[in-house]
Amino acid sequence: MQKEGLIKAIRIAMRQPGCRAILILLDGDDDCPAELGPKMKGWAKMESGGRPCEVVVAHREFEAWFLAAIESLRGRRGISEDAPVHPAPEDPRDAKGRLEERMIEGRSYLETTDQPALSKFFSLRHAHQRSRSFRKLTQSFGVLLRGMDLDVGAWPPRSWLGNG
Repeated sequence: MQKEGLIKAIRIAMRQPGCRAILILLDGDDDCPAELGPKMKGWAKMESGGRPCEVVVAHREFEAWFLAAIESLRGRRGISEDAPVHPAPEDPRDAKGRLEERMIEGRSYLETTDQPALSKFFSLRHAHQRSRSFRKLTQSFGVLLRGMDLDVGAWPPRSWLGNG
């Protein structure tokens, strides 16, 4: 996403009734999230009119978060019942392809339908434990809630901090 696209997205968000905060989430592909994210956050903050605004760049692809929590997706949307956990879910290129490899034979991953459906079920705890960019999303979500003066208590939940 270029600066112009980000500014357009911020303007659209700000026109939504009740918009109190803005979260921009995008795939990093081959860009470094630690470099791209802050640059885009600077652009977003200039455009957001003082609203709390965060930018999170998923390392490579959003689907890497599904790989990080694959055991919670087994048996759903074609994910094999014995789909193996990826040892380094954010490392491979083509996380969508790695996810598809974990599907039953003959089933393909369809981003437009599978991504929202799998998002309902994947374990936030496992994604938090195994994915650095998901931890950034978690942190940013807490920042936004606090920026809206909402009491989030312990965030992230303590149960997400252990192993497994």
